[in-house]
Amino acid sequence: MAENTGAGGAAASGFEELLDKYRRGMSIIVEGARIDTGQTPKEVVWTKNKAKLYRYEPYREKKHRTPILIVYALINRPYVLDLIPGNSFIEYLVGEGFDVYMLDWGIPGDEDAEMSFEHYVLDYLPRAARKVMRTSRTEDYTLFGYCMGGTMSAMYAALFPERMRNLILLTAPIAFPKEHLGLYALFTDSKYLDPGIMADAFGCIPGEIIDTGNRMLRPVTNYVGTYVNMWERIFEDKPMETWLAMNKWVNDGPPFPGAAFKQWITEFYQQNRLVKGEIRLRGRRVDLSNIRCPLLSVAGKKDHICTVPQAEAIMDLVSSEDKEFFVLDAGHVGLMTGRGAKKGLWPKVSGWLAERSG
Repeated sequence: MAENTGAGGAAASGFEELLDKYRRGMSIIVEGARIDTGQTPKEVVWTKNKAKLYRYEPYREKKHRTPILIVYALINRPYVLDLIPGNSFIEYLVGEGFDVYMLDWGIPGDEDAEMSFEHYVLDYLPRAARKVMRTSRTEDYTLFGYCMGGTMSAMYAALFPERMRNLILLTAPIAFPKEHLGLYALFTDSKYLDPGIMADAFGCIPGEIIDTGNRMLRPVTNYVGTYVNMWERIFEDKPMETWLAMNKWVNDGPPFPGAAFKQWITEFYQQNRLVKGEIRLRGRRVDLSNIRCPLLSVAGKKDHICTVPQAEAIMDLVSSEDKEFFVLDAGHVGLMTGRGAKKGLWPKVSGWLAERSG
């Protein structure tokens, strides 16, 4: 049989290539993004219920004595900090000689519906911090909180300031006045949202509900722009690894324990009690003026989840003499994984810590 050559053969080959690209795109849409994430070598050094404390590359030589304990939010998964090789904040910090730990809250089940901030801040964080210091054989540590994990870290630092060497808060909402919340002010208004009813109905709020609420803040970008970008990358033969990893992460939200969800919406968004000094955890008042260690708070100009004023509020509440507020021209997640992260956030955090870590 004669080979299919010439213009006809080229056209057939081009059609097959085009069809293959359509198959790739539709496979992602239907089956979800598939890629390995969180690949920086690590070991589990402590567990409690669903939570795990990871230490990264424990046998690698550490240039800086003070360990870093990273605390992520209860929403989404923490591997966004260790996305893929070459685009991993944790990989970068380890490469800079830091002793890095991360607390992964895990995936709560129905039996965890009554988990609240009292449990996370008073039970989990103190034990994790002690384990970090014992493992690294140090007397102090750096606490690094991202998003809601930053809010929890600030509360913890106010209640347990004694052995904390540094505090870094990344896009961490501290103040919740309605004029700074954007569409969240509408979504969380008590006239439209009763978190108690949701907690009673679901126990743990499904991740899909939380994700839908966040996406609706920018529906065109999140529902249309994401896949326009995907098709452009496929048809222009651009690298897909970061897009796949981010798409996987965005669609991988864990359930939110109902008790903590009720507190988060009621006491923070609806009542703005943290900056007023009215948050109490098992009777202990959270007074942010108790924070005296060096503080770095980072915000993104394009962040619609934690606006700049929400993050900046911490600066007038702490007693730290060494404190800095740093703003990047990026969004809530883009400042961590976007194209500018390697030149913006990562070296800023590394340089700031290097001057303040033994």
